[in-house]
Amino acid sequence: MPRDTLADMTDFRGKLAVVTGAGSGIGRELALQLARAGASVALCDVFEDTLGEARAACTAALAPGMKLSAHVCDVTSEAQVLEFRDAVKEQHQTDCIDLLFNNAGVAGGGSFIKDPRAQWERTFNVCWFGVYFCTRAFLPLLIESKRACLVNVSSINGIFALDSNGPHTAYSAAKFAVKGFSEALLTDLRVHAPHVSLLLVMPGHIGTSIVTNTLRSHGITEPKLMSDDQLPALRGWLDARNIPHATLSDQQVRDLLQSRFDSFRNTAPLSAAQAAEQILGAVWSGRWRLLVGKDAELIDRYARAQPEQLYEPAYLTELITELGQLKSAGKPKS
Repeated sequence: MPRDTLADMTDFRGKLAVVTGAGSGIGRELALQLARAGASVALCDVFEDTLGEARAACTAALAPGMKLSAHVCDVTSEAQVLEFRDAVKEQHQTDCIDLLFNNAGVAGGGSFIKDPRAQWERTFNVCWFGVYFCTRAFLPLLIESKRACLVNVSSINGIFALDSNGPHTAYSAAKFAVKGFSEALLTDLRVHAPHVSLLLVMPGHIGTSIVTNTLRSHGITEPKLMSDDQLPALRGWLDARNIPHATLSDQQVRDLLQSRFDSFRNTAPLSAAQAAEQILGAVWSGRWRLLVGKDAELIDRYARAQPEQLYEPAYLTELITELGQLKSAGKPKS
């Protein structure tokens, strides 16, 4: 039977939310804020250690009477996703959920030409098939709710297929797929399940550990912990992005990459907590499309204004210059 919930999504109390990629970053913050707001939450992540940390944080924030479950699951495996769904139903004693956040994602596989096929496909599979398999598995449970919302996290790279390091093929291709799927599914839901809303989220630069998690997902430790045997993979990452390193010692390569990865997290204009707050606010207000961050809004504006010029050098230079000015303007004054 459908869950007896409120007729809208302006209150998360008593809701049951499923969050993938909940071990860190935006996923952990979504789970934590939902727990604080009075929801029951089912967490999913591929990494048991970070999932445990998220579970502890959410347990401390959980409202009386609400339930929390944590599930180790690789969303690229449909069999594991189905086991995850069945475990949620059993542990929460329900046949319906109210919210599904398809958030799990990793980067990597930047070059279709230079990067290993296995790395490329791992990135694509997490970012696209993770969304597809989880939607397939959990949509029937959303439909059983009186009022539900499906949240798919794409990226600004689902609009603009480059990043500051050059080619971004696997990640961008997957995020374009998530965007297209979500926009198509929006109409499908309105026709066949109008009580289930959809929110497409396209974040810009958010302060998360996605770079470190990407390395882990591809079986590589973060640079500062790498053994000498693992360094060829790190130098290969630099090669694929045309970053000079031939004159650098192994330790200098470690330091260079670690500083770049730390900088990505620490210099972001928005924190994961701020991004999660915006996402939940968009669920509340019933929006179907959300750009997270002024950088995402700027890129979207450029893409819409002159789509045929988007990848031309002069137009790219103009965009990158304005993004740099935006980043500088957002830095706190010393």
